[in-house]
Amino acid sequence: MARSTARKRALNTLYEADEKGQDIPSLLAERILRPGAQTPLPDYAIDLVRGVSDHLRLIDITLDEHSTGWKLSRMAVVDRNILRIAAWEIIYNPDVPERVAIDEALSLAKTLSDSDAPPFIHGLLSAVAVDREQALIDEASAKTAEREEAQAVETEAARTDAARNEEELDEATPTEEVQHQDSKLDGFGADVERDAPAKVEDPTATASPDCAEGVANESNATVGPTAELSETPEGEVSDMTNPADDAGSVSALASADGENVEKG
Repeated sequence: MARSTARKRALNTLYEADEKGQDIPSLLAERILRPGAQTPLPDYAIDLVRGVSDHLRLIDITLDEHSTGWKLSRMAVVDRNILRIAAWEIIYNPDVPERVAIDEALSLAKTLSDSDAPPFIHGLLSAVAVDREQALIDEASAKTAEREEAQAVETEAARTDAARNEEELDEATPTEEVQHQDSKLDGFGADVERDAPAKVEDPTATASPDCAEGVANESNATVGPTAELSETPEGEVSDMTNPADDAGSVSALASADGENVEKG
């Protein structure tokens, strides 16, 4: 398909996006998938639309700088999109001679615009062609500035994050120290409790009544004033005697000795 037809199809797509206020890439995707009653978009028409979309900002700045009396925003929709297509071919497509790009734009203007459009478009595109190299330099400078700005924003964001993290760390540190001191105090209390002497409890205080009575009986049996006589065979005297009996025997012997002295 001839490039003239591709330019016209590209102009239709750009005109529709401009009129609707729709972004160019999304409308182009729709037209590629659903061309409607028309034949599929030619490859060169797709290249033109994508090229204008990718460099739209610089193309518009360049056209505004070289336009006298009419800014791009005040031009007819069809005229400014004819200019955009031709400007992209002049600046970014070395396969198309500048003279061919201008002539194709004039052909579209004569068919689709009013009679005043062709002379205006011719003069404006001729000025753009003269400063083509400068336009490329301006674009390179603009891209460099955008990159530097993006890097500066990233650097500032990184510094801000680092400062915020440092502040959060400073705020968290005292709390951690207090918690550490609290844990040390808790450990000290546990050591004191562990080293304290064990409390001796009365076994009868907590034991059951039966157990307490048994303990008391054992105590009386072993500590009482009298000791039980052990069982001995009949006729034998046990070695175990009652201390009270011993005291009585001593008293009886003393009385007997006194009586004997008096008799003597």
